Amino acid sequence: MTEYLLVLSCPDRTGLIYAVTRWLLENGCNVLDSDTYKDPFRERFFMRVHFSGDVALDELRESFEPRARELQMRWELVLADARPRVLIMVSKHLHCLLDLLNRVRLGQLAIDIPLIVSNHPDAEWLAKAADIEYLHLPVTPANKADQEQRVVREIEKHDVDFVVLARYMQIISPTLCERLPGRMINIHHSFLPGFKGAKPYHQAYRRGVKLIGATAHYVTAQLDDGPIIAQDVQPVGHRMTPDDLAAVGKDIERVVLARAVQYHAQMRVLINGRRTVVFR
Repeated sequence: MTEYLLVLSCPDRTGLIYAVTRWLLENGCNVLDSDTYKDPFRERFFMRVHFSGDVALDELRESFEPRARELQMRWELVLADARPRVLIMVSKHLHCLLDLLNRVRLGQLAIDIPLIVSNHPDAEWLAKAADIEYLHLPVTPANKADQEQRVVREIEKHDVDFVVLARYMQIISPTLCERLPGRMINIHHSFLPGFKGAKPYHQAYRRGVKLIGATAHYVTAQLDDGPIIAQDVQPVGHRMTPDDLAAVGKDIERVVLARAVQYHAQMRVLINGRRTVVFR
């Protein structure tokens, strides 16, 4: 029996769970795990189903499409063991990239990374060690648009499913954001927008913060304003220096980004307006 994942969202109405489970029964499939959520404010229904069956993926998609169209569903059906192809973009801070590569190597993160793109050469040795193609694309105000077009071509060439900004310190243009809705994940310290600009941990030190945090979110044209996927915080104290705070921040960034990438790769995240539904 082959295992599949079905995720969907649609306007809420009576009988949605029955409609899906009846379709599964009609196709001789068995539910292995299921989760649902109804947004009471937007009157929208969300569902994730892990099931098994002895039916080909294309046949399942073809049979589900009329039902989904009737119920105005946004849906996706894939093999449960499919490994998404992920493009990672990074600048000079390598801690998040290192963590993702290590989790993939240890089998803790089921993704394939065909390409790493950077505006600096610093991470090339990591790509070589992991046998991953590395593309150094220096970015200047004069060539930024051309470099983003190159990234788009690389995404198409490598059949990339989604993009991870593992501390890529460049603002993504609205044009590129619109090409990848819900397919580009970013990580930043949760001080934004409270501590904008350079040296946020120095600003935090001067303000005597008591919590260090990080946020992973989808990238949109509005800077650092996309739907949030995962967050975490850790207490800090007055004896800690700005370097100490930065070290704590890096640890949290690693964990939060890896968690968000895993949730997305396992199709546990559904966008709900400016929010997300995360089936953990």
